[in-house]
Amino acid sequence: MTVERSVSMPLGVVIERRALDNPWQKWRWRPVAVLPGAAVVQSWRELMRGEGWVRWHAATLPLELHRKETEAYRTNLSGRLPVIYVVLRKTAPSAATAGNEVKPFLVTASPYEAEGYLESGEEIVEGVAMPPVLLGWVQAFIDRHHVDEPFVKRKRKRDKGEEPTGGRSPGQGAPVLRRRGFDV
Repeated sequence: MTVERSVSMPLGVVIERRALDNPWQKWRWRPVAVLPGAAVVQSWRELMRGEGWVRWHAATLPLELHRKETEAYRTNLSGRLPVIYVVLRKTAPSAATAGNEVKPFLVTASPYEAEGYLESGEEIVEGVAMPPVLLGWVQAFIDRHHVDEPFVKRKRKRDKGEEPTGGRSPGQGAPVLRRRGFDV
C-alpha cells in the first residue's frame, strides 16, 4: 500500500498590468485570479483589456499539497476569505512574458510558505480568492491527512551550575520585596 504524500493540480495564473501615474514606476503587476486545471501556456495569452489595464493568462503552475503541511492549509481555510498565494518574480522582458518584467514563480495554499517569500522583499506575493472547486479539494486533502499534534510542555533547561530551586538556597522561601515600608 502506498501512502499519498502529496497531490498536485495545475493552476493557470491570471496577471493584471495596470498603468500608474507615478514618475518612478510605470506599471503595477498583480495576480487577480487562478484557473484550476488550466492548460500549460508557453507565452502569456491576453484575456481582457481595458483603459490602462491588461489581463493575461501568464503561466500554469502546479499547486502542490503536502500531508505534513495540513495545519497551514487549515489556517488558510479558517480565514474570512481562503486564498491561493501567488509569488511573482522580476525577470527580463521577453516575448514569452509579452514584454513584461515579472513572471509567476509559485502558487501555494500555505500562508506560512507565502510569508517566507515576503521576507526577502524581492518577490511580489499576493493572495487571490480560492475558487470553490479548490476549496473543496484542499479541504478533502486536509480531512484525509491532518493529525492533531498533542501539546507537550517543554521543560526549562537550567544553566550550568544553577540550582534546581531557581537560584535560592534550599529552605529559603520566596524573596520578600520591600517597598515604601510595606511588605509586598
